[in-house]
Parts: sequence; C-alpha cells; structure tokens
Amino acid sequence: MLWVILLVPVVCAAPSGLVSWRRATGWAGVASASIVLVAGIVLAVHVVHGPAAVGYGGVLRADALSSFMVIVIGVIALLATLQGVRYLEAEIAAGRCTPRHASLYAVLIQGFLASMLLAVLAANLGVMWVAIEATTIVTTFLVGHRNTRGSLEASWKYIVICSVGIALAFLGTVLVYLASLHASGHGSGALNWTSLVAQSHYLSPGVVRLAFALIVLGFGTKVGLAPMHSWLPDAHSQAPAPVSALMSGVLLTVAFYAILRFKVIADGALGPQFARTLLVIVSLLSLVVAASLLLGQRDYKRMLAYHSVEHMGLIALGAAAGSTLAIAAVLLHILGHGIAKGVLFLASGEILLVEGTSEIKDVRSLLNRRPVLGGIFAFGLVALLGFPPFSLFVSELNMLRAEFRVGLGWAAGLSLVCMAVIFGAVMSHGREMLFGPKGSDAPALTPALVAVPLIGGLVACAFIGVSVWPLGSLLHAAAHVVAL
Repeated sequence: MLWVILLVPVVCAAPSGLVSWRRATGWAGVASASIVLVAGIVLAVHVVHGPAAVGYGGVLRADALSSFMVIVIGVIALLATLQGVRYLEAEIAAGRCTPRHASLYAVLIQGFLASMLLAVLAANLGVMWVAIEATTIVTTFLVGHRNTRGSLEASWKYIVICSVGIALAFLGTVLVYLASLHASGHGSGALNWTSLVAQSHYLSPGVVRLAFALIVLGFGTKVGLAPMHSWLPDAHSQAPAPVSALMSGVLLTVAFYAILRFKVIADGALGPQFARTLLVIVSLLSLVVAASLLLGQRDYKRMLAYHSVEHMGLIALGAAAGSTLAIAAVLLHILGHGIAKGVLFLASGEILLVEGTSEIKDVRSLLNRRPVLGGIFAFGLVALLGFPPFSLFVSELNMLRAEFRVGLGWAAGLSLVCMAVIFGAVMSHGREMLFGPKGSDAPALTPALVAVPLIGGLVACAFIGVSVWPLGSLLHAAAHVVAL
C-alpha cells in the first residue's frame, strides 16, 4: 500500500513527459490525486482499526499521523489538479505557454506530490529531509512557470531562502544523528524515528537543544514562520494558482509535520518546556508580522499568502500546547486551512484570468458581475476567518481551550488581538473586491469545471466543522502519536 501511494504520481508523470500536453494529460493528474486520496483513506482505516503503524523494510512507515497527512495531500491535490486542467488550457489558448511546456508542468506537479508523500511516509528522518528538499527543487520550477520577470525573481528568492532553511534543518538532523549514535553506540537505525523516540531520554540534552532550535528555524522557513517568511508572499503571488493552492494548502504543513516529528524527540530528551518556548516565540512573531503586513496589502494573492503566515503561527501555538486536544485541533486546522486556502487561491486564479489584474483596487463588484465566482471567494474568506459552520472555527476554538489549560492563556490572548486586526484588514479588502454598484452588463457565468470543485471544497469544509465523525477516530489516534 505504501509503495502504491508513492508510485501513483510517478506512473502518471511518465507519459506526461513523453508527449505534448493534451486534455487527457490533465485528467491523468486528477486520477493520480484521486487514487492518493482513496489510498490515504484506506490506510487511515487500517492503522486506526488495526496495527498502530505499518512499515516496509525500514524505509517507509505509516501511522495515524502519516495517514492523515496523506489524506490532506490527496484532498488539496484533487482540487489543484482539477483547476490545473483549466489553467493549462487557458495558458495555451492565450499563447503564454506551449503544449510542451504545459507537459513539463504536469510532470513537475506529479513530482511535487510524490516528494510530499515520501516526506510524510518516510521512516527515516534523513529521508524525510531529502524529500522536503526535493519539494524545494520541484516547486522552484513551478513558481517560475509563467516565465515572467516577477515569477523568475520570486523563484530565485524562494530557492535561496528555503535552501538556507533546509541547510539549517540538515545541521539539526545531523546533530540528532550524532546524539543517537552516542547514545546507542551504532549507526544502524540512528535516524529511524521509532528508535529515536524510544531512546530519546538517553540523548544528550545540550545537543538536542541546539538541534531542535535549528530544526524549528530550518523547517520553519519552509512552513513560512517568521522571521524566515519573506519568500512566501512573492512565491505564492507569482506561482500559477494550482501551485499556490498546493504550496499554501499542504506544502507548508508537510514541513510543519517534520517539526512535529522532531518535537516528540526533543520533548523526550528535554521535557516539554524548551520546545514550547521556541514554538510560542515563532508563533507570536508570525502573527504580529501577518497582522502588520495585511493592513496595507494591495494585492489579493499576496493577501492570501500573508494569511498563511497567520495560520501557520496559530498551528505553531497549538503545537506548543502539546496536549492531545491541542494536537487534534492542530490537525483539524491543517485540513480546514488547506481546503479553504486551496479554494481561495484557485478562485483568485480565476479572478486573475477574467479580470486581468491582481490588484485589489482594480477588482470591484464581483458579487454583482460574477456572482458564482464572487460567492466562492466570499465564502472562502468567511471560512478562512474562522466563522461557523466551517471547520476552522472549531479548530481555533479547541486550540484556544488547550492553550488556556496548559498555562498559555497570555499567548492565546495576544493571538486573539492579532487575529482581530487580521479580521478587520481582510474584511476591508474583501469588501472592496466583492461589493459595489451593479454594472449594465448581464452577470458573467463561471465554468462548471471551476465552480463545482470549489463549491464542493467549501461544503466539505463546512461539513467537517459541523460533524467531525468521519475523522474523529483518526484525529484522536494521530494526536496520540505526537502529543505529550
């Protein structure tokens, strides 16, 4: 099962690279994402109702947390690949992209998915680091896919900053390896996560302290946590909408998954206070940065990117609490944020296509002129801001409850202040885009290929917020993997 999940994107990428892009190529990507989602659900059922973890030769390993992340990847990938068909057709029709270049895009998307899947299914922390580095390489080409001056600058900025972060994460991983080697006396399985957790109490506290600080700073760069967040608004605003949806909706949280894995080891070696302090610092810094930069934002894609910085800060603060309730809420937030942000980035791509601008001031009266597209964007903002019945309301409420229970009420209070500022800023920008006088022309229609999946994503996000029963057992089991 684990190899099947990894090989599906590779198999779908192979024929795409041999021929010029055609509509069937795009639908092959949709099929790949669908298979990954179904396989993730099957895997989740298996680990929840059967063995707590399954592995393959010490290379791959899946527990409830890994299975949950496979589902998240599958859901966002399905939305993104569906819109990828529309994106490539529009680019080819406008003469901005050749069929051969579109075929390369399809191959890179499948490579991107395979890299993220390997990251969450790797049994070895070194392999996980390699997989996350692979996502950096692949997404650099995807960010620059439009081949404009802005996209090329964004791709260079992205790879330079993220490579520095990944290098720091590599140093942290090496330090964990050295600590493990010193504790066990042999290199076999020195980076195996299960072995590291079992012997975490015997690891050198000084080495682990330095290693985890490097891990948070290094992988935190990929997460988009301040102060290493500056690549994120440029990359997300310049990348094609399906790529932005994948990066913001799931890549950021795959990198945070790596931090969670290392946090278990750090908690075993040092106790919970050191990791908690680091995560609180970066989370509050991220929230303050997001709040300050969203106030004067003029580009709606950059607005969504800075909103990702906020949500990654909220996730980090929830992880700092570390209890079972907190981690379950963090995981629910990861899924809800992925769906809502994926819908919004994909809707923003359609807005850019039909309006020809990403400037907030140049987009007016969307609800009157393009009611379906405007409605999707409006409800996406409502979901992202944490209104009921969407799942982010439930996850944010439970994270706050968990934070107060462990004595982080002061940090939760500061986060609420930042969230209030962000709420006002986003509502103001959204009002500018959505409302205004009705034009004389008849309202424009939005293609079903765009509208149906995005509406489905919003419905799913609301359904999860109202009833988490399909995910309740999985969230509980996944939280126990890394909770204190």
